Amino acid sequence: MGKRLTGYLNWTRGRAHVHDMDLLAALVADMKAQKPDHIAMTGDILNIGLKAEYPLAKQWLETLGEPRDVSFVPGNHDAYVKGTMGDLASTFAPWTKSDAGESAYPYLRLRGNVALIGLSSGVPTAPFVASGRLGQRQCDAAAKLLAETGRAGHIRIVLIHHPPQRDGASFGRALSDADAFEAVIRRIGAELILHGHNHRLMVNHMEGPERPVPVVGVGSASALRGTASHRASYHLFEIEGDSKAPRIKGRVRGIAPFGRPEIVDLGAIGL
Repeated sequence: MGKRLTGYLNWTRGRAHVHDMDLLAALVADMKAQKPDHIAMTGDILNIGLKAEYPLAKQWLETLGEPRDVSFVPGNHDAYVKGTMGDLASTFAPWTKSDAGESAYPYLRLRGNVALIGLSSGVPTAPFVASGRLGQRQCDAAAKLLAETGRAGHIRIVLIHHPPQRDGASFGRALSDADAFEAVIRRIGAELILHGHNHRLMVNHMEGPERPVPVVGVGSASALRGTASHRASYHLFEIEGDSKAPRIKGRVRGIAPFGRPEIVDLGAIGL
């Protein structure tokens, strides 16, 4: 109750005045008009983890497309309290199912020459804490998937909610075992890492075995107010090549500058 109470107060005093569901619907419509081959949703569909939120979250995720065409990883708001972790797993199972048919983390979904590797950093935490954790088992399994798909020449895209580097978020909001994940990327590599959590456009790089690995954070999909980097947006990537010679371009589409309500192209992402 303490965790949910503080989250509810945070919502009523702040976030309720920032997020707009009509804007979210317009953003999704614009995204689907681009006819993407696949959609990655990096968490925080729910608010305070009430059981009644899960059916609504499922209904919204269904608006993005068929589970085969949409991949999901949970955020800290989706894994808000221990009592609903079972609801989290069952609700989002279709969007976290690996090609082998299992719904577990990490999962692997191959789409053409792209290997989507989904990690779960969402864990229940104490009030006023929004940190994440992968755990040793998940890190080891992710390392194995990254190595296998890299040897096969696939372009490896990691999906995670929390920024995966040690300085990716403020104290109490960061990935607690980021150093372990950084070690995996230094040793094995990836071609692109996508995350949410900070609700703003972020572009960083992590050290890889052959070249830096771009780490891209996305803005909120429903934020009507705030600075330009915090307002509603999504990213559209063009991906070609293989793990030896990847060619990845990214663009931002989102709410127009100066408060205009339409969704427009906001420019390239410097990878």
